[in-house]
Amino acid sequence: MTKIGIVGARGLSFMTAFRDIEGVQVTALCDIDNDLLQSQSDKYNIPHRYRVYEDMLMADIDAVIVATPMQFHVQQSIRALHAGKHVLSEVTAGVSFDELFWLVEEVEKSGKVYMMAENYLYIPKVRQVLAMAKAGLFGDPYYGEGEYLHNLSNIMIYPDGTPSWRNWVQLGVRGLFYPTHSLGPIMKWFGDDAIDFLVALGSGWHTESKFRQEDTSVGLLQMKSGKLIRLRVDCISRRPHAMTNYTLQGTKGAYESGRPSGQDMVYIGKEGDDPDKAAWEPLSNYAHYLPDRYKNVTDRILQAGHGGGDYFIIQDFLDAIDGKCKPAIDVYEACEWTAVGLMSALSVANKGKAIDMPNFRSGQKKDKFLTM
Repeated sequence: MTKIGIVGARGLSFMTAFRDIEGVQVTALCDIDNDLLQSQSDKYNIPHRYRVYEDMLMADIDAVIVATPMQFHVQQSIRALHAGKHVLSEVTAGVSFDELFWLVEEVEKSGKVYMMAENYLYIPKVRQVLAMAKAGLFGDPYYGEGEYLHNLSNIMIYPDGTPSWRNWVQLGVRGLFYPTHSLGPIMKWFGDDAIDFLVALGSGWHTESKFRQEDTSVGLLQMKSGKLIRLRVDCISRRPHAMTNYTLQGTKGAYESGRPSGQDMVYIGKEGDDPDKAAWEPLSNYAHYLPDRYKNVTDRILQAGHGGGDYFIIQDFLDAIDGKCKPAIDVYEACEWTAVGLMSALSVANKGKAIDMPNFRSGQKKDKFLTM
């Protein structure tokens, strides 16, 4: 039996998966809000409750779900690794370059599984497009777009009237502070490519000048291969949410998500096609590329969230602990994708200066999964 401890009651969003997967049990919960801690522990029958994180790490648990505010992710992940626990961390991996390097070093030394819980990679349509890209339907993908448009104005203040943590580590910085939802799917669609450098610009302050974050930030990522990714993050503008806007362009075809209320569409070109007669068709026409585990989802799996994705991310984490596979988003990917936000802040502050991706992999250990 794999025993799980969760720090941050937000991590209870994974409880449907934990309750339905055999051989795992959430036995401990830690949160500084005692009323929430007690009520949620009662609700989910979690026997061990902690206000102090270090106390939970001394308990009989095998792994920790880190679901606290972003500024605590690295410290709490490293403390868990030091205590001999595996780690599934919410996004982003950290909030500074130094933290990311510390995290890589500690994961490499620990011998434990570290995985970032980037659940947008598990959205069904994202997995379907990934399968289509791997099958070569789009040819060689060379351009992608990802947008995360999510007005945060209603969660900047706690119920007691005090500012929330988001005022500082999210809307208190410039650039694409929350890039992984937009970037992660495209990176997987691109295969083994890597980010070389980034340039970013902000739109200025028009809607809410009290925040350091500008209304919209846009970044261009040049890959080692020369391929290109455009990202946009906007958490201030007054508009409906549109958090899964994507484009993929390849040498043979393209994918366009419904932005935001339309239908997801693809174009799969054929040799000799007349460009003037090219037409989109629904992504659903290629539903047979959806991975089998998504085709066979139960209502309980769907209840886990993100079309069953929140169930499968837990399943993959547990499989990684058992040695059946490598982490779906390992520490190197977690740090590189997170670093895009930090790089963009430097670029914006320097009028679009190109910022190189740091090398987080110089000490990477070889293992049996690296050649897969």
